[in-house]
Parts: sequence; structure tokens; C-alpha cells
Amino acid sequence: MNRPNSTPIFLGFPESSPAAASIRSGEELAPDFPREWYEFADPADPDHVFSIDLTWIESHWNCTFGTPDCLGIDATNPSVGCCVHGAFLSDETDRDQLYDAVAMMPAKYWQLRPDTTDSYLATSDGVDLEPWLEWDELDDEDGNPEPALKTVTIEGACIFANRVGWETGAGCALHQWGAETGQDLTVVKPEVCWQLPLRRLEDWEERPDGHQILRTTITEYNRRGWGNGGEDFDWYCTTSPRCHAGGSPMWQTQENEMRALMGDAAFDMLREYLVARSAIPAHLRSQHPATVVVPVADSNAKVVE
Repeated sequence: MNRPNSTPIFLGFPESSPAAASIRSGEELAPDFPREWYEFADPADPDHVFSIDLTWIESHWNCTFGTPDCLGIDATNPSVGCCVHGAFLSDETDRDQLYDAVAMMPAKYWQLRPDTTDSYLATSDGVDLEPWLEWDELDDEDGNPEPALKTVTIEGACIFANRVGWETGAGCALHQWGAETGQDLTVVKPEVCWQLPLRRLEDWEERPDGHQILRTTITEYNRRGWGNGGEDFDWYCTTSPRCHAGGSPMWQTQENEMRALMGDAAFDMLREYLVARSAIPAHLRSQHPATVVVPVADSNAKVVE
């Protein structure tokens, strides 16, 4: 019996993993494809070099959390998006900014606001742990677990994740409040939350002549960014066509986040290059495949300068 010819598809993850199942279903695309990069020195520091994933920041990805197009990383709890594990805080500044956001945010935006929040804010002496935080563990650079603060999880998701039926809708309470009132989301949300799905990597690099530079890489925070656990997500957004239906590139829609990651001078230099690059026909650039498969009516719209 002759079998029909077929072309194997490289999924990038184990065949039995939830990641592979999602790719096979067409809900997301395989993670490996051609990318273009742009490298330049920070205008404020010649020993600081940026490597920018153009294919990612020119994609039309947009966050669909709180909408039917967000399938969530846990299929049994899709309405909480990627907020299943809570948010680990990066440092004391991150903690202080979250405290200030909670103090300013009206209760109507936060479904799971602890009953003790007002009394804590009124009497806190900095000794007792905030009622929205808990201690957990994260691995350090050497793989050893160390204590780390994170947001409390309730019924399988972050305490700040509003569920379906709340008056402001499903989604992040901090984001909903911040977006509606014009707050800087890179300040009122935990750092790990506002950065996603941009990923900043920083490494000291020694050149052949012995001179050291700091290299900052800005790229896609795809499944692999989560380590081995990333393949266990039932769905993930960065290569999902559902999340690439926005009409503008990420470097425009995520400008505030990119400025926070790069600094104003470096972003302005990048922006100047991207505006000039927009004159190149799309088919001559390495486009993100999830953006390509989505018919975007204004994909050839003129870049706003």
C-alpha cells in the first residue's frame, strides 16, 4: 500500500507537549523562522551596544487579554490569560511602585482587593508584608533557589487578575485602571508584566582586542523565554495569529515600554531608522509569520513621523 507523501513539520518542542499540540492545531505557529536584526551603539555610551529583533518589533502583535482571542496559558482557566502564576517583583523599586499603585487605584477596578487593604495602607509601618504579596522562591544565576516576593495567587491566578463578570471586565486590574486614567503602565504594573512580551537580555561581552562592552538585546519573549516550563502552556500568544491583528507595528504601540527598556536617546535613534526602513516593501523584509497570515487592511499605511 502506497502512503501519501507528506512533509514533516518541525514544531520546535517535544511532539507530546502542549506547545506542539497548539502548533499542530494552527492556534500558534512554530517558533523558528528567519529574523532580521539591527545593531547600533547607544548614542549616550559607545560601550553600550543594542541588538534589536526587527522582525519582532515590526510585527503587529497586540495583547488580547480580557477578550475571546486570549485563550490563556491554562486551558482550564483561559480568562486569566498568562497571569496564572502571579508576578515576581524584580527589586525594591518594583515593590514600592506597586504599593503606590495600590494606594492610588480606586477599589472599583480591583475585584479581589483584600479586605485589609485600607487598614494596611493607613497603618503600615513597613514591617508587615503587603496583603497582595507573598514569599516564594526563584532560582538565582547559578540555579540555586532564593527567597523572592510575588503577587498572591487566588484560585489559580494573580490577585490582580479580574475575572469574568467584574464590572471592568476580565483582565489586569492595574492595567485597566492605568489605561483608563492615563497612568504610566511601566510604573504602575510589576516590571515582569509590563515588559512582556518584549524581552531584554543584557550581557558583558569581551571583544577580540580585550575591550568590554555591554550588549542589550531586545527580542520576542516567546515560549522558550520561560525555560522548560514554556512548552507546557496550553497556548501562548507571541506566534498566535489571533494576537497579530493590530494595524500598527509594535515599536509604535509599545513605544513607552521600549523607551523604558532602552532609554530615550537610543529609542529615538532606532525610531529614525525604522521610519526610513518603512519605505522598504514588506515582502523584502523578514516579516513575523503570525503577522503575515493575518489580513490587516492598513498594513501599508504610512508611518506616522
